Amino acid sequence: MNKMSKLTARQQQVFELLQRAIDRTGFPPTRAEIAAELGFSSANSAEEHLRALARKGVIELAAGASRGIRLIGGDRGEDGPHQLTLPHASIMQLSLPLVGRVAAGSPILAQEHIAQTYSFDPALFSSRPDYLLKVRGLSMRDAGIFDGDLLAVQKKSEAKDGQIVVARLGDDVTVKRWKRRKDGVELIAENPDYENIFVKSGSAEFALEGIAVGLIRSGEF
Repeated sequence: MNKMSKLTARQQQVFELLQRAIDRTGFPPTRAEIAAELGFSSANSAEEHLRALARKGVIELAAGASRGIRLIGGDRGEDGPHQLTLPHASIMQLSLPLVGRVAAGSPILAQEHIAQTYSFDPALFSSRPDYLLKVRGLSMRDAGIFDGDLLAVQKKSEAKDGQIVVARLGDDVTVKRWKRRKDGVELIAENPDYENIFVKSGSAEFALEGIAVGLIRSGEF
């Protein structure tokens, strides 16, 4: 029997919310975000539904990670992250370089930019990342991304509207939500105290460095 056919209506809603969030932003929602979206009384209610989905074999949960949810069941669209069950963490670890300060005009993964390397269970991420970037500031606070967190980034030269991206603007590297406009791109902050950034098409000062595919909360590494 198809695993998805065994889900209750509410569990199906939660699973579909996980799919939408991963397709839109590149990584799963937090328990609090699930509760707010589906009208649960608390994040604990969301946790109970996630554990039920894990018991039914359609998701995997990574202990101690606020976004440690991995889909392993259901049909995926062509554009969605294709997810498979991976070996146990003790067998398979993913080594990721942590990018420090980036020099203007040089590749983000140049050796001189690598501060150190961390190893993680690949199941923490919605798609395989290429590097980690330490978040600075609170411009993405309302997306659940805080100062000191490690953002897992997959190298990409294109992004979809709504995805959280890493972009280079001259000498700076910034994390924002992507929105394509008629004559350029808007990089949207998730904090009303910060202004959005508009970049005109063809700007030599701008480069898309990648999309977010996971988050390691400060204190979890």
